[in-house]
Amino acid sequence: MASARLLCVVRQDFYQQVHGVLRRNLLRKQQIKPLICPCSFYSSLTKDFSEARVEVRDGLSVFTVPLPSRRENCEFTLKPVSQTVGDLLNYMTKEDGGIDRAAVYTDDGVRISRSTTIDVLLRHNFKLVVNSTEYDIKAPEGFQATTSEDLKELSDAKNLIAHLYSSMNVEQHQIEQEKELLKKLEHLKMELAPMEEKMNKLNAVAQRRTSFLSWAGLAAMGVQFGFLARLTWWDYSWDIMEPVTYFVTYGTTMAMFAYFVLTKQEYNFVEVKDRQHLLSIHGNAKKEGVDISKYNELKEASAKLEYDIRRLRDPLQLHVPMLNPSKDSSQ
Repeated sequence: MASARLLCVVRQDFYQQVHGVLRRNLLRKQQIKPLICPCSFYSSLTKDFSEARVEVRDGLSVFTVPLPSRRENCEFTLKPVSQTVGDLLNYMTKEDGGIDRAAVYTDDGVRISRSTTIDVLLRHNFKLVVNSTEYDIKAPEGFQATTSEDLKELSDAKNLIAHLYSSMNVEQHQIEQEKELLKKLEHLKMELAPMEEKMNKLNAVAQRRTSFLSWAGLAAMGVQFGFLARLTWWDYSWDIMEPVTYFVTYGTTMAMFAYFVLTKQEYNFVEVKDRQHLLSIHGNAKKEGVDISKYNELKEASAKLEYDIRRLRDPLQLHVPMLNPSKDSSQ
């Protein structure tokens, strides 16, 4: 009987110990560890994306705009004078593809044009609308818009800098340009040298031919004068020769008009001589194998280079002060 009681007490103690162990393990599993919540942890590290602002740094306007897709702020730097509202909106849409709509409005709800410059935009407060979110942006303090006087002073400064640069570097630049033009001219002269020799020969031949034709025409006119004079005063009388001389004169006039019809030039002794000179040159050039068109192109290019060289050497182009002729003559 005593052994049965002892066994019952032992079992009761064993069950109490097992129940205590199980109870403690169950409480440990149900207990929440003191860790930081992921949401609170994320919120503590993120910045505030609910505001957009603008400030001026070193004369440039810097816009800080929240990007809806990336959940981060992005800075856009623009030039106040040369860039516009359209540039800002284009930069925003390129940076974040999730921006479907972007616009700028005044405080009264009037939309601002994309062509408005940044310096005009920053004179007053405005609103920036990105998709369905609206941001109130205040104009930066101490911002001074560019006036026409500032632009004029800037233009004067640019002109002064350009003048100083040209005064310091134009001489060296023109010397280099002159060397390059002289090289091209030398190359053209070397190419023209053999053609010049042949053209000189052709000019000499044409000159002799035109001179011969001129003297031959004068001789023919003299023979005609003597023949008509003999018929008038020796063989026949003036009454008979008068209509003959009329038809001779009228025939000469018809020949001159025919020359105009064929050549589209007035019958002029100088022009007739030049025409015969050119005809002789072109006719003999084919025999000598001279390309007249190429020769003319080379001569025109050479003349243009010589003209450019004279311009570079002009004192007005070199910014050299011109001498006073009155003072030079007095000295």
